[in-house]
This record gives sequence, structure tokens and C-alpha cells, in this order.
Amino acid sequence: MWDMPNSWPEFMRHDPIGGLFYGNVETRFAEFVLVAQDDAGEVVACAYSVPFVLDGGELPDNGWDFVIRNGLLTSLRGQEPDAISAVEIAVRPDHQGTGVSRQMLAAMRDNAARRGFAELVAPVRPTGKTDVHEPMSTYAFRVREDGLPVDPWLRVHVRAGGRIAKVAPRSMVVPGTLAEWREWTGLPFDVTGPVRVPRALTPVSCDVEHGVATYVEPNVWVVHRTGC
Repeated sequence: MWDMPNSWPEFMRHDPIGGLFYGNVETRFAEFVLVAQDDAGEVVACAYSVPFVLDGGELPDNGWDFVIRNGLLTSLRGQEPDAISAVEIAVRPDHQGTGVSRQMLAAMRDNAARRGFAELVAPVRPTGKTDVHEPMSTYAFRVREDGLPVDPWLRVHVRAGGRIAKVAPRSMVVPGTLAEWREWTGLPFDVTGPVRVPRALTPVSCDVEHGVATYVEPNVWVVHRTGC
């Protein structure tokens, strides 16, 4: 599973909150990990989710980071989770565009139902947003003539019965030194201000004087009923 190639940009591997989940997958969250294999037994997709405590509150603005941190604290404290969130669906590059992601989403929803959750929530990263320079608050709700989202990944969720609830404006935060950002992206990061980074959903804020840069990624909360 860990050796499966994926197409995530390098900078997204450095969200400091992410390690709290992936470092505890095998010991705390194994029953919320789904793996797809081809006929040869090779792993072609993985889906990760995490149970957490929402306690009747609203879906948070800090979506992805929130559910991971909250999910780990819920497990450490021995609390009973009352919600479950998708964390990631990763498909091997040579199987992207074949419908596997749709199958993994359905499997994740079914797994949530088996675990007794009435809803699966997801802080979705719209794949088409990397080529569109507009606020997520408008992009997330743009639709085609048929009423489905213009974004292909949001469209998969809506076709699967998901409901777009709201934007999570600071779902993931990736801070780093300028040296780290140069290593992650190959860009100079030598001018203070917004830096457009390939495959980022918003510009990265660069502060040359202080030697740091920060990426704040917005996601879109989608809610799926599980039928449980």
C-alpha cells in the first residue's frame, strides 16, 4: 500500500498535521483503510477515512487538518466518535480516469455505513481548481448546463449522491522555509508576495524578509448519506 505510486504534488506531503494520521493508520485506523487491487494483486488505489467527534457542530473551516487532529485525539482519549470524514482517495497514475476513484468513494461510504455512521463527510480537493484563478467560494458552486459541478472531482461526488455543504477556507496549511519551498517546487521564492505554484489551489504566500512561505489550501465540504 505504501509503495503505490501516486501523483500528489511534493508540497502536499509536508502538511505537519498529515503525519498524525498516516503515522497512526496501522495502529489506530486500520479498519478505515480500503485498498483496491488489480487481477495481478497489485495495489491500484487506496481510500482513507477517520472517525472523529463533531458533537452536532457545524463542519469546520479547517477541514482536513481538523478531522485528522480531532480523530487522533478522539482515539487517544478513548472517546466515542459521532462522525466520519474522508481523508484521501489515491489512485495509481496509470489507473486514473478509469472509474476507480468512483468505486473507492462508494466503498468508503459503504464502510462508513457498516461502522454505524449515517453520513460520510469529505473535505474535497477540487482537481480542476488548479487551472482556475478564482476564489473557492465561487468556483465550488459553479455548475454546467446539466446542473452538475464544473469541477470533475466535485462532479463525481455529486453524482454519487453527495451534497456540497460549504467551503473549508483553511482546510490544509503547509508552512515551510524558503529553502524547503524551493526544494519542493523548483521555484526561486525570491520575491515577497503571492507565488503561483503548479497544482496549488491558491497562491503560496512568500515572505523573503523572514525566510518563510505558507500555503493555505481551501477545500469543499461534501456530505454523503450512507443509508445507515
